[in-house]
Amino acid sequence: MRYWGAILASALLALPLAATAQPVSGLYVSGGIGADLPQNTYFTPSTPVAGATRLKTEDNLGFMGLGAVGYGLGNGFRFEIEGDFARNGVRNLQPPFAATTSGTEHTYGVMVNALYDFDVGSPWIYPYLGAGAGYQWSHFDNVTVTQLGGPYTLSTNATAGAFAWQAIAGVSVPIARVPGLSFTAEYRFIETLGGPTYGALETPVGGGPAVFTDLKLHNQFDHIFLIGLRYAFNTPRPPAPAPTPVAQQAPAPAPSRSYLVFFDWDKASLTDRARQIIREAADNSRRVQYTSIMVNGYTDTSGTPQYNMGLSIRRARAVEGELVRDGVPQNVIAIRGYGETHLLVPTGPGVREPQNRRVEIIIQ
Repeated sequence: MRYWGAILASALLALPLAATAQPVSGLYVSGGIGADLPQNTYFTPSTPVAGATRLKTEDNLGFMGLGAVGYGLGNGFRFEIEGDFARNGVRNLQPPFAATTSGTEHTYGVMVNALYDFDVGSPWIYPYLGAGAGYQWSHFDNVTVTQLGGPYTLSTNATAGAFAWQAIAGVSVPIARVPGLSFTAEYRFIETLGGPTYGALETPVGGGPAVFTDLKLHNQFDHIFLIGLRYAFNTPRPPAPAPTPVAQQAPAPAPSRSYLVFFDWDKASLTDRARQIIREAADNSRRVQYTSIMVNGYTDTSGTPQYNMGLSIRRARAVEGELVRDGVPQNVIAIRGYGETHLLVPTGPGVREPQNRRVEIIIQ
């Protein structure tokens, strides 16, 4: 808890400088901590308890933590495997009324999630929605209810599991000081299906033989509120600042070479042909002397100017990442996004023109 608190505090201090590219592309890890607010859960005993054929548990507000490993496709979609753990104190078990209740409920499980990050035209915040399914186990740790002045004590210390699903809504805020790191805040609704049974022991207060009974659990519903961090490993670092020019007579500049990489509409992902062109540019850069490699991103005029500016930067970052993978030093690459300006084919607003959806690689 203290370790996570220190990480989250550092992330919050860095938020004013946050502005990195999303959505996630490649491998990432994430984690979160927060509160678990369970709804009342019902049991059906195999034999009546204090004359009741239906029991209700009331849990306290509890703690939940989780971690996940996932992969982003670069187009907003990402998929992950999650492990989670929650702990809640059992406040009451009714009926019978006028009883004392003690014990805790531990819930843990594994989920497979699919999520989508929305690009709303802002570099500061990215909403996301998702859903998942998996298996959750519940362990009732020494849950005991004793009827005051009554004839018995009912206790259980059992574990059982069932299929579960969840809905996820959240936002992520990139942290520029650590490229790839984002602060997250989210809400989850989890339903664990009913059916598992828990063995319980009914012991007479005044002595006598104990009676075993089975408690069949109904559907469980939990409302989860989490804050956390996510780190994407494949996020390109921002371009290094240009070196300070030296006051001397510069030699005549070498002729520049340029390469055009084209993109599908509203996409920043690379096609096989695009990777072939980038590899050719990377190979040629090793055969000539150069001072810098410019990677300039552009869009057509469909979409808003603000959205197109972000899209052009994402396209430039995608090309930069591929150049680095092809062996080009990252510190010689400078990326720029120009949005829908500098059209290769002049058009009016709102026109989908393939020649304008491009990134230009200039080797100088």
